[in-house]
Amino acid sequence: MEKAFRLNPRDERVFMELDQLYKKLGMSFEERLKNYEAHKELIERRDDLYTEYVTLLNMCGYYEKAYECIMGHRFHPWEGGEGKIATQYKLSLLEMAAKAKAEGHFCDAERLLRQALVYPENLGEGKLEGTKDNHIYYNLGLVLEALGKIQEAKECYERATEGNYEPKGIMYYYDQPADMILYQGLAYQKLGRIAEAKSRFYRLIDYGEQHLDDEVKIDYFAVSLPDFGIFEEDYTIRNRAHCFYLMALGNIGLGNFEKAKNFLDEAVKIEPSHMMCRVYQRYLADRT
Repeated sequence: MEKAFRLNPRDERVFMELDQLYKKLGMSFEERLKNYEAHKELIERRDDLYTEYVTLLNMCGYYEKAYECIMGHRFHPWEGGEGKIATQYKLSLLEMAAKAKAEGHFCDAERLLRQALVYPENLGEGKLEGTKDNHIYYNLGLVLEALGKIQEAKECYERATEGNYEPKGIMYYYDQPADMILYQGLAYQKLGRIAEAKSRFYRLIDYGEQHLDDEVKIDYFAVSLPDFGIFEEDYTIRNRAHCFYLMALGNIGLGNFEKAKNFLDEAVKIEPSHMMCRVYQRYLADRT
């Protein structure tokens, strides 16, 4: 595939397939981003490539650049791409808000978080049915509390408790992300409802422990899987990484940060390209 791309470095489809092979083989986010930066003329031609580029910018910590790239591009819906660019849009704004909050710029953080709740037209999609944005409402509650807007903060924490609290296996695009359960628990903590908070954290841990050794196969007629399907996947192995990730989330909620870090490390050994593991490894780095 590398030879094929060398023979025609203007073929964006071969570039995409080669990048997905690099991803499957465990190439780092940073190395893959270098490849994208070296072939910028290709990524504008395909929304799936451009979305992957934005994802790599976020994974490498270039949140402002990721946001600028998102807002400077017109995206179009495609089968299997539902929610992908919206996820990166929210992630870039959440991380920018976290930086503003850490620097004491609470009004800027509030503005960024409120912006994350509204999808601009250029994303080419609206919110999926059932989207709760627990992570945004929880962080908005923290910012409003810091600004002395206690009642508004409480309302945000209440919003952050909504949604399904039963963890699931490897996601379809329309499933609730597992970390929304973590934020439900964190919001319950802020509301003083400790038993309900801990029940969320332990559900994550229990699911991970109980399903760690499951053998997983995707149904022949399965549609709208969360990732590109260019190469065959071992879903049993990916399920193991997912279970370690869930156990990490539960331990983050309980404040067992060292234990959570170890579980994230185990997940990344199995699936080096696990996006949310990278997000929460940074989360823990700021707290340990």
